[in-house]
Amino acid sequence: MQDLTFTTMIAVFEEIFGRSLFWLMVAAAIVVTGLYLYVLVRDRAVSWRKFLWAQVSMPFGAVAAVLFVQKVTSSGFRDIGGPIDVIVLLAVAAMGAVGAAILVYTAQSLMRGRAEKV
Repeated sequence: MQDLTFTTMIAVFEEIFGRSLFWLMVAAAIVVTGLYLYVLVRDRAVSWRKFLWAQVSMPFGAVAAVLFVQKVTSSGFRDIGGPIDVIVLLAVAAMGAVGAAILVYTAQSLMRGRAEKV
């Protein structure tokens, strides 16, 4: 692998997760991001109560993302071999935390309606 291109990265992720699971995760991310943007435009304000609950969900999202990747890749924590493995694991946890926060905020906003005025 001489060049790190976008298509190379897609091929790597398809190999790691499998083609159907990878594209399912991409589609889910696009849908949730679209709904999040819709909620932000619709409400024109951030509900700090919903934002707080979204932040409370972040540790659960981080743990769930790490466990999901460990399960899908058929590896375990004892397979961590060096600093790059730890960095990738922390990046997965960070993405899981942010994804959980966005998902929880969006779900609350869609179920409860518009943000309350403070």
